[in-house]
Amino acid sequence: MIDESGHDLDVRRLSTLSRYVLDQMRVHPLAELCIKAVDADTIAQLNQQWMHQEGPTDVLSFPMDELRPGLVDSEPEEGVLGDLMLCPAVAAKQALDAGHSTEAEIELLTVHGILHLLGYDHAEPAEHQEMFGLQDRLLAGWRAPDGPSGLGTDGTDDTDGTDRPDPDAG
Repeated sequence: MIDESGHDLDVRRLSTLSRYVLDQMRVHPLAELCIKAVDADTIAQLNQQWMHQEGPTDVLSFPMDELRPGLVDSEPEEGVLGDLMLCPAVAAKQALDAGHSTEAEIELLTVHGILHLLGYDHAEPAEHQEMFGLQDRLLAGWRAPDGPSGLGTDGTDDTDGTDRPDPDAG
């Protein structure tokens, strides 16, 4: 993960989240994924160049080898999954509107972007339901008290049973 955003991101945590999602989706352990956090000007420029949309956006996904999730009874393919561009400045605004931490929003965008790299989309109602349902399940597993993050689903530190807000959130 590369952080050129000017925000203080927990790069190790986002790398761990990405590995968790890829493992849950049965993506080959050697598949390559690059995540880059950028400022609002950079993502606005990329959004214009690649999506023909004006202004900054939250996340852009650039798939490479069109890898797909592995099936339980098949061996996943090795290759280059692609690149994710995240904008913490946009994520911070969205988090405020949604009523959760910036960290929670960046986690959501990371999972969302990886699912796009794996071929999921949300243009049609059935696709939307499948992708967002999967996104919610992955985040719930990540944030479960006994999950990899050790956080509850509300972004609080549940490991000691006190339901204290996570000091790193936000």
